[in-house]
Amino acid sequence: MKVRIGFGFGARTTLNDSSFGVAVDALERLRFDSLWLSDRIGGEVPDPLVAMSFAAGRTKRLKVGMSVMVLPGHNPVVLAKQLATLDRLSDGRLLPGFGLGAADPHEQQAFGVERKERAKIFDESLAVMRACWNEAEVTFHGERFHYDRLRVLPKPKQQPLEVWLGGIAPSELKRVGRLADGWLPSFVTPADVAAARPIIEQVAREHEREVPADHFGALIPYSHAPLPDALIAGLAARRPDLDNISELVPQGWDQLLAHIDRFVDVGTTKFVVLPISEPGSEDAWVSELEAAAAVLLPRQI
Repeated sequence: MKVRIGFGFGARTTLNDSSFGVAVDALERLRFDSLWLSDRIGGEVPDPLVAMSFAAGRTKRLKVGMSVMVLPGHNPVVLAKQLATLDRLSDGRLLPGFGLGAADPHEQQAFGVERKERAKIFDESLAVMRACWNEAEVTFHGERFHYDRLRVLPKPKQQPLEVWLGGIAPSELKRVGRLADGWLPSFVTPADVAAARPIIEQVAREHEREVPADHFGALIPYSHAPLPDALIAGLAARRPDLDNISELVPQGWDQLLAHIDRFVDVGTTKFVVLPISEPGSEDAWVSELEAAAAVLLPRQI
């Protein structure tokens, strides 16, 4: 199975001006597999659809993905057309990744979706989008969306256009098994992945489907310095089951590489790495990406 390593800018990035293009050019030149962008209304992070289009337009081989785009709150038909268009214009380099959105009152207000409604809207929206991508005419009647003989063109270049989901909670793992073509969780350990994968595969079998063996990944944040106390506290609240929170965020290139190798040992082959602290200037970004490429990309096989 092919090991591939992409780079994510995260939900807190400030790369939203000309420096974004500098980083994209470096990712292309260094031959990272992919670039991943987040969807956060109240953050400095650029809009993922716009940023992916910008990145795809100035590159030839770099794939572009969302980690993740908040599906509840988007019109699924309009988004289906936008993503299909991007997939065609990029010559099939789109990696769609969707989520329910942060459990944040500000973000929920911005997207216009109450937290208790998110899961149902997500499932229905994804069904609508897949119908738009795969069917000549869409007839769909759910709790929220209703369409009769709707035509949505163009169709994506990739057939099928594969959808990646994240999450590690039991309900999220079951959703991956029911609906996803790939799994890309964040803030997880190799042991988490080893325990979760059989659940995903079992649920997929129960729904007469399969998640491809090489479509199991992990998003790995890393740091070059000891983790700030605030981050440690946040991670501890997120993962109270772990005794050693630092194992979620390797420190330094050697630890990051060893962390990736442990994931590979349990069958994980697709990775997105992102720095906890941004390098800062354009030159610093390029230096960071060059150093990451020298250490990590030889692992791509």
